[in-house]
Amino acid sequence: MTTAAVDSPAAVTHAHHRHGWWWKTLVAGLVLWIVTIVVTALTENSNLIPTLILLGSFLVPFSVVLFVVERVRGNVSVLQLILAFFIGGICGVLGASLLESGLTQRVFALYVVVGVIEEFVKAAVLVIVGWRVLPKTAAQGALLGATVGAGFAAFESAGYAFNSVITARGLDLASLLQTEVLRAILAPIGHVLWTAIIGAVIFGASRTHKKYRWSWFILLAYAGSVTLHGLWDSLSDITTTVALVFTGNAQTLATGSLVTGTPGAVEALATVLYVVGVVVLGVVGVLALFLILRHATKRDRSANSHRGDPVVAPPIAV
Repeated sequence: MTTAAVDSPAAVTHAHHRHGWWWKTLVAGLVLWIVTIVVTALTENSNLIPTLILLGSFLVPFSVVLFVVERVRGNVSVLQLILAFFIGGICGVLGASLLESGLTQRVFALYVVVGVIEEFVKAAVLVIVGWRVLPKTAAQGALLGATVGAGFAAFESAGYAFNSVITARGLDLASLLQTEVLRAILAPIGHVLWTAIIGAVIFGASRTHKKYRWSWFILLAYAGSVTLHGLWDSLSDITTTVALVFTGNAQTLATGSLVTGTPGAVEALATVLYVVGVVVLGVVGVLALFLILRHATKRDRSANSHRGDPVVAPPIAV
């Protein structure tokens, strides 16, 4: 092996690669979460509520971090990824909370503004975290973006879980569990995916693999992630409106009252439409990320073949 190959960041192989710790942690954490639910229900011990919130909110996002740890290359350390997860998540939710504090109206424009703010904050954190990361490839950017997005998702989910468990009737364990399950399932195709898309384009634009470079594709990726974010947040309102129209309750939008006997039909249709909408947005996001990574891989292979350099395969693989 030549000295150049040893010194190259892309040639660094971490000892923790390919051990499957991400899915092992996910399974073990799920078991612990279920056990905690059972013990909490049997003992009615409110001291266990924080444990439920932390387990339910952080399990899936932290498994994403372990997925990244096993696949990242170059000079990125495990400590850097952990810091990106926690610092990125905390700074993300704090920054978004400050910038969104004056927003009150629940209209689609508001959801877009929220998407603009949150995606900008996450992208800024990603740029800072990845400043000295080498090599700067699209796949590497997607992995780091997923880490920052996972941190944001974890802390945001903890907040939603806390709000759901506290009601006027006291602690509502069922509402807490429902919130955690829904957000855990959707986490990988929410903040994780949107920030991965932005990260892939930001890092992919750095053709020297050393320094950031501006590209109009970065703005396009940002706009796309904001659009997916806005549609995601407004999906409940959109599907409810469509359900009202299709069930003949369009007048409800003006009067505010449903026709007798129709609430169940509206709710059922809205639920189906919501699930379909989530699947469509998830597929669009995954397809966008796949096309970005494939384009970057082809471009790098073409550039390497012209220089006579060895081709380095992208680090993302299941």
